[in-house]
Amino acid sequence: MASDPYFKPSIEVRLDKFICESTELTRSLAKKALHRGEVSCDGVVVKDSGFKVTETTRVCLDGEPLSLLGVRYLMLNKPVDTLCSTIDEVYPSVLSLLDVAKADTLHIAGRLDADTTGLVLITSDGQWSHKITSPKKECTKRYLVQLADPLDESLKASFAAGIELKNEDGPTKPALLEILEPHKARLTITEGKYHQVKRMFAAVGNKVVALHRECIGQIELDSELELGQWRYLTPEEIASVG
Repeated sequence: MASDPYFKPSIEVRLDKFICESTELTRSLAKKALHRGEVSCDGVVVKDSGFKVTETTRVCLDGEPLSLLGVRYLMLNKPVDTLCSTIDEVYPSVLSLLDVAKADTLHIAGRLDADTTGLVLITSDGQWSHKITSPKKECTKRYLVQLADPLDESLKASFAAGIELKNEDGPTKPALLEILEPHKARLTITEGKYHQVKRMFAAVGNKVVALHRECIGQIELDSELELGQWRYLTPEEIASVG
């Protein structure tokens, strides 16, 4: 997998803050490391926590160079029995699958149920993720759905017209239903209501037995990613969210 993207600060940053944001150290532990003479800037030991670091400063801790984490964008092929949350609960968080620094600073853009697999986008860019999750943006999500009962061709028109769901003010927005096999379909929606895909099929008398997200907007799940694997998004994938 690709290594973390890094950047140097374009403005001056306090040395203790720089250390905290580029390591797992707290502010107090960073200051202790400074006082012990474990930090150097451009080859010179610096003990002053207020020392200003610029984009050209080479900062080292115990001889190892440090860099600030940049804004990160990842895709994950989510396995079953994992949660799209930032903490482990009944099942582990999908963030536990990421071997990256400061995974706890990332958040999930568009969640999936514990028993649903497929594409999950993870980022530290709040504005970018808002473009995916905001109902006003109508970002498309495409799912591969396995059903308990056979599908009827007439359902295409029903899904295109909108499905009435319990406890909702109106029908769902038009959705594209493609019937692939008697018990398998591909569904594209532009909303993210609670358990929406399962509820839509339940409303027409069927039951979802397996659900897999293939695509969000123009970002397709990488076919080379096995369940539980991840990679960083390409610049083109990042720019496709607008």
